[in-house]
Amino acid sequence: MSILKIENVSKHYANHTALDNVSFDIPAGCIFGLLGPNGAGKTSLIRIITQITGADSGKIYFKDQPLKPDHIKDMGYLPEERGLYKKMKVGEQLLYLAQLKGLSKSEATDRIKVWVDRFEIRDWLYKNIEDLSKGMQQKVQFMATVLHEPSLVILDEPFSGFDPINANLIKDEILRLRDNGATIIFSTHRMESVEELCDYIALINRSQKVLDGPVKEVKDAYKTDTYQVIGNGMLLVTSPDYQVLEQHDSHGVFRASIKLLNDTKPNDLLRYLIERVEVHSFIELVPSINDIFIQKVKESHYA
Repeated sequence: MSILKIENVSKHYANHTALDNVSFDIPAGCIFGLLGPNGAGKTSLIRIITQITGADSGKIYFKDQPLKPDHIKDMGYLPEERGLYKKMKVGEQLLYLAQLKGLSKSEATDRIKVWVDRFEIRDWLYKNIEDLSKGMQQKVQFMATVLHEPSLVILDEPFSGFDPINANLIKDEILRLRDNGATIIFSTHRMESVEELCDYIALINRSQKVLDGPVKEVKDAYKTDTYQVIGNGMLLVTSPDYQVLEQHDSHGVFRASIKLLNDTKPNDLLRYLIERVEVHSFIELVPSINDIFIQKVKESHYA
């Protein structure tokens, strides 16, 4: 089941095309990575989903219904440009924003208590936002984004401004939200976070979608049947079924990248090697999401 269906969405600003006929589905209950270089169109799409702006053409369906204003109460949006009322106390701000999303005062108060205890920040409740560090303000805004327990959470560069400890804390909360049934759209430039967290991805470049699908399937599609081998001995590959792409030898230890040819299998290569050398390590070289991202962006620039 898809929580969000994006069908042929386009958006233009004066002489600039921000989105050009973009379509993809976002499955319910997943972490979905929305990827792309600066200026690709990611933020324009997020603003259309959250109804800050509208599409020039195309349709968006939320839970199988055409997107409409009251859907916004079932969404939480953490923009890259953070915005909190600096003169307002933390507790007052969280209470105010939760009530805007439809919670009663008592519901909001109970949930705020749970979150401040989880983040160990109860002593911040009576501090003004302007008296907090950037990282502390980030935590407050994250809490404000999810207090009303939306089924769709949209996070634009959520780790910006966090030290590694607090970044891991937010990662744990994102995973917990997903495990409790929420869908998270995760827009970021940090590919290591995508690799670690995302179930599905879509890549937008120059206003167009160039790639989407489950992370595992995307990575499998870009495999090159190449293996890294480390071992002892004199490696000399003479078979036409294998191509040595790179090899380094030092003091009797070799490290090589070998590509399979002619529909040969990994076990065939391993048997070939162990008859000739002592194999210590045999690992498939699977491209990272970052490698695929760079490749697809380059391809679309020259298309």
